Amino acid sequence: MTSECLRILAIGAHPVDCDLKVGGMALMYAQRGHKVKFVSTTNGDTGHYDMGGGPLARRRYEEAQRAAEVAGIEYEILDIHNGQLLPTLENRWRLVRLIRNFEPDLILTHRHNDYHPDHRYTAQLVHDAAYTVTIPNVEALTPHLRYNPVAAYVSDHFQKPYPFAPDVAVGIDEVLEKKLDMVHCFESEMYEWLPYNLGIQDQVPDGPEARRAWLREWWTFTYAEMETADQYRDLLKDLYGEKRGAEFQYAEALEVCEYGAPLTPENLRILFPFFDE
Repeated sequence: MTSECLRILAIGAHPVDCDLKVGGMALMYAQRGHKVKFVSTTNGDTGHYDMGGGPLARRRYEEAQRAAEVAGIEYEILDIHNGQLLPTLENRWRLVRLIRNFEPDLILTHRHNDYHPDHRYTAQLVHDAAYTVTIPNVEALTPHLRYNPVAAYVSDHFQKPYPFAPDVAVGIDEVLEKKLDMVHCFESEMYEWLPYNLGIQDQVPDGPEARRAWLREWWTFTYAEMETADQYRDLLKDLYGEKRGAEFQYAEALEVCEYGAPLTPENLRILFPFFDE
């Protein structure tokens, strides 16, 4: 691992999961010349009121590729039905091969305690692949890694059996609008399915410019999924220093996963080069 070119792998359950949770970090890594890959473990072929199956999966694949172009990253969609992901041996080996082929320094994924089975099983598959990626005779035709990557969970708001406990927070003010441009690419999710599911479809305006303005207002303030920095203020000050840490309005946070390599004071500054800039 060197700070010259980091390799960051985010594994979410659905198209747009990674964009919402760590899209800001992805942009900041990519803008600094690092390699970022997003993976969705399902193809997004459900979760819509008016379409589904192959046409929806293809639409969401295209949306993900547009978001990847905005961010300057790679985006892979696994062709597994939405809502049908299982922590099978076949899928574990698939994740082992995927991780080995990308050779990440840092892996990001969901936590286990989550409302959605696809999120939970994605977390389990990443956990089951951790360390296993270093064993030569597992999936022997794919070269094994000589190290276990650092792994971390993306944020959520679930409280039981225990709440998200952030170890790292990154201020994303410099890329907030670009992150929203990424999320804006997922029209089927942000302007159709989620508003329908939440009963606010009548609030969504017509036209891309009006929708983009509505997205900023709704997602960053009303729906509050875009993390505000206040909840991570003390951590931001610890990492950036008192002055810089007090200035951020928006931040993304991570909780270190003990199944990956440990996050140390030394590799923290390498994996997250933003703090010393």
